[in-house]
Amino acid sequence: MLNFPAWKVILILIVLVWGALMAIPNAFTDGFLGVEPREPQSDAPQDIAAYEAQMDAAEESWWPGFLPTNKVNLGLDLQGGVYLLTQIDPAEVAANRLETLQTDIVQALNRDPLIQRDVPEQQGTTLPIQLRNPEDMEEALRRLRRINPTIGATGSDRVLSIERVGPQRIMVSVSEDAQQALAADAQGTMITIIRRRLDPDGVSEVSITPQGDTRIVIEAPGEADPRRIKNILGQAGRLTFNMANMDQSAVNAAQATRPPPGFELLVDEFGRPMLVNRTPVVTGSDIASASQGRNPDDNSPAVDFRLNGTGAERFGQTTANNRGQIFAIVLDGTIMSAPRINEPIWGGNVQITGQFTLDEAQDLADIIEAGELPAKLNFIEERTVGPGLGADSIAAGTNASLIGLALVGVFMIIAYGLIGSFAVGSLLANIVLILGALSGLGATLTLPGIAGIVLTIGMAVDANVIVFERIREEQRNGRSPTTAVIAGYERALSTILDANITTFIAAAILYLLGSGPVKGFAVTLAIGIVTSVFTAFVVTRWFTAMWLRLARPRKLSI
Repeated sequence: MLNFPAWKVILILIVLVWGALMAIPNAFTDGFLGVEPREPQSDAPQDIAAYEAQMDAAEESWWPGFLPTNKVNLGLDLQGGVYLLTQIDPAEVAANRLETLQTDIVQALNRDPLIQRDVPEQQGTTLPIQLRNPEDMEEALRRLRRINPTIGATGSDRVLSIERVGPQRIMVSVSEDAQQALAADAQGTMITIIRRRLDPDGVSEVSITPQGDTRIVIEAPGEADPRRIKNILGQAGRLTFNMANMDQSAVNAAQATRPPPGFELLVDEFGRPMLVNRTPVVTGSDIASASQGRNPDDNSPAVDFRLNGTGAERFGQTTANNRGQIFAIVLDGTIMSAPRINEPIWGGNVQITGQFTLDEAQDLADIIEAGELPAKLNFIEERTVGPGLGADSIAAGTNASLIGLALVGVFMIIAYGLIGSFAVGSLLANIVLILGALSGLGATLTLPGIAGIVLTIGMAVDANVIVFERIREEQRNGRSPTTAVIAGYERALSTILDANITTFIAAAILYLLGSGPVKGFAVTLAIGIVTSVFTAFVVTRWFTAMWLRLARPRKLSI
């Protein structure tokens, strides 16, 4: 139990040195570490000046490149930032899904022999189909049920409810149960798309977590402007290329009555109406990449994107067959641009121009490249935490940790003498290892997380107290210092492991079922449990073994 061969000592030193190296960057600024700062959030002079100062510091840094530079990510309550609670509308998800299935419905009814019917018009989550011949009813129902997609984990439920409501009328709809299931399925997709929009480079600290089946919590530490996030997420991002008709007489007729079958009346960014074909030539799923660019005519900001092979071929063929016609680039029901086709456009490279600022063009490119949301997000709660409040929380948490550490250290030395000081040393190593693990894992530290660290300090000392009390009892029974220490550690091991394993299970449950700050507490608690067992049962024992070997005391002052 007190035998530490060279390989064990080397392993202990490797762990301690690793923890120290990972924790050290938290004591320095990003500029000192040579880390380039983020782009300024605004064009304000103070933001630009701060950015340039940090860039200069990063360029002058002498920090070795082989050493780590990762820091503990600070949560919203410590760094300040934006908190948004969003809601998914199940009815809108269902309506959008039904709209995408219309192509399959039309193709099914168009198969030979053709089933004659009126042009169906979707009404929310329902699609009435009026057949012209009652004899086609059974065949139409059979075809529609064959293409009805499944939903749910078991695959036993169907998306569409297909009912006969008359001798020549079929009602296709999405049931309430299917709407809830679609919303739950859409939640995971939306989280992925939201992350792509807010963090296209994968380097920010944005936290996006589900809440229930239809809500999503978004936390953006360090973000000062909630309007920017809401603008980015407020658009579904549904991009389509549609053939259009700007003939004024046709537009006037559509405004006076209703658009002709297969068309809809949309307006461009200047409010001008235009008839647009409902069937898109290209959709957002055909886009391979998007980026912010420049209009070659006046160098104004624009959005460039490239179509994939299928989309480029379809777009090129359509433009070749419709020279002189207008096609509309439609984003979320608004015409962004409506150029005239002067010549075929092959290659799949397209540009959207407009009255964009540089940031608006970049945000739009991120929205397009991230993909279309299954539905728009409804913002139901918004909070902004100022950086000053976060700094106060950090100061309070740091003071609490230091006071707790000092009080525990004084108690251990008074109660257990020299061996108690070994526990204090391992306690300091424990805190360093926790910070190193948080930095290395890229975990986020929240205010409850600091509470978890303070709790860990007490738990780590508790393990040492159990061991020392067993050693004290063994020495009272007449054992020598060495045998008393060996017996103390052996008999305390099961108790320490039982207590920490049960606490670790509780932390795991908190992490799996909790969200936001609760998860932050669970992470630091779980890491602290592992490091506490290591420092209490390995590091302190190593210190004690070295002291016994060197001092050879006849009796322990404990």
